[in-house]
Amino acid sequence: MKNPLEMLKEIKSVLGIELSEDVQDTVQETKLAQMTLENGTIIEAEEFAPDAEVFIVTEEDKIALPVGEYTLEDGMVLVVEAEGIIKEIKEATSEEVVEEEVEAAEEEMSYATKEELAEVKSMIEEIKAMIKDKEEMAAIEEQVKEELSSTPAAAPLKHNPEGEAKTKKVTFGQNRPQSIQDRVFARIANIQK
Repeated sequence: MKNPLEMLKEIKSVLGIELSEDVQDTVQETKLAQMTLENGTIIEAEEFAPDAEVFIVTEEDKIALPVGEYTLEDGMVLVVEAEGIIKEIKEATSEEVVEEEVEAAEEEMSYATKEELAEVKSMIEEIKAMIKDKEEMAAIEEQVKEELSSTPAAAPLKHNPEGEAKTKKVTFGQNRPQSIQDRVFARIANIQK
């Protein structure tokens, strides 16, 4: 990418016009500050301050820095809240503070009080009682099974042939006179009366 002064010189040479010194003074070469992220990516901004635009420098173009927090090489953290706009630059949280908090938490949790031990002991006793109750229930179930298996089964039921009731056969219309239809059916069946 060419700077504006070089571009004006090219235009002047093509058109054959000379630039006055006033124009040359008004055209300033803008220098952008560059910083390197922790991963080696080069970023560029006019000024690394809140509300300034920041870009990722590539070989072909400049790309607006996406939203997020970025650690710079010097350990500072660059916060981008809107794409390509710096929200703030802050110092990274020190690992020593985090380690001290972890150590303090470990010291607090390292020893149990008498009350806590008594509570744990009572819980263990309850669990033992529950296990003992289950064992007793299993023993009682086993005794019941043995008693039931040792008693003889009831005698099987037998069929009583005397108990059958004889059904009376009822016929309707045996003494009625035969109709033509009855005679036709009888002939078909080869039955004659």
